[in-house]
Amino acid sequence: MHVCPIRTEACQLNNRMRMLWEQHATWTRMTIISIAEGLRDLEPTTARLLRNPKDIAALFRPLYGKEVAAELERLLTEHLVLAADLVKASKAGDCMAAAKIERRWYANGDEIAAFLSCINPFWSKSEMTWMWRVHLDLVKAQAVARLKRDYEADIASYDKGELHLLAMADELTCGIIRQFPQFRKHGFCGDWAAVR
Repeated sequence: MHVCPIRTEACQLNNRMRMLWEQHATWTRMTIISIAEGLRDLEPTTARLLRNPKDIAALFRPLYGKEVAAELERLLTEHLVLAADLVKASKAGDCMAAAKIERRWYANGDEIAAFLSCINPFWSKSEMTWMWRVHLDLVKAQAVARLKRDYEADIASYDKGELHLLAMADELTCGIIRQFPQFRKHGFCGDWAAVR
């Protein structure tokens, strides 16, 4: 867990960013489990998952404006809906549908990376693209393992994915701190680049 030495606006931003991406990891996992296991909680679990893009957009809105926040929410919602559809198609054994959804899912990840790199000069397109592809690879590995009932591999993929999303949250925070003077004045920004 990242501990801030002092309570600053930048530290609060990082804590919020980390919490939201932790929730992204958690509720994605819960939805995968609900689909794979045919649980009755699928509808409310999916609804909670789809609240995550709204919450992330709300964090970005004061800094980047309504239009940017709305587009980010749209892209992230598409990301999560496609992920759920991919698990459903895979569970049903519909290989053609799964392959089509997977291509759209990865294209959406590239769109998110490109969009983020356009709104902040400190988020390089190549780094954002790498981060999103790793995220998708780890979610896919988690879902495949769960569908195969390989629970140890499922858990291992989740653990890796969780750490990756926390590193991504730190990278996003660091870019915001560098871009906006109200955060830079506190002189708070660690070396949070994702470890490859």
